[in-house]
Amino acid sequence: MSPNPHFSHSVYFWIAEGAEASVLAESCQRLLSAIPGIVRFTVGVPAGTPRAVVDNSYGVALLIEFVDAQAHDVYQTHPDHQRFVDECRPLWSRVQIYDVLTESGS
Repeated sequence: MSPNPHFSHSVYFWIAEGAEASVLAESCQRLLSAIPGIVRFTVGVPAGTPRAVVDNSYGVALLIEFVDAQAHDVYQTHPDHQRFVDECRPLWSRVQIYDVLTESGS
């Protein structure tokens, strides 16, 4: 592991009844993508891969890579992230997060 690993933040949302995945995906892009410290920002939907080991039950995935863990910590308290949580919480029924340290540039 490099001395300054990147920090990958993977967030999986299960869509609330009556909500639309497209609205949540657009809100992710609009409210979160410009927060400082982000190296890579991706939002999408399940690929529907037909394998028993693949979980396709979520509705929207948010995949963010930060320059380091400190940038992730700044993101968590950033006003745009707080606004996203406050405004969009009704759009999901469940959220699951996986955070990973990765080799810089990998």
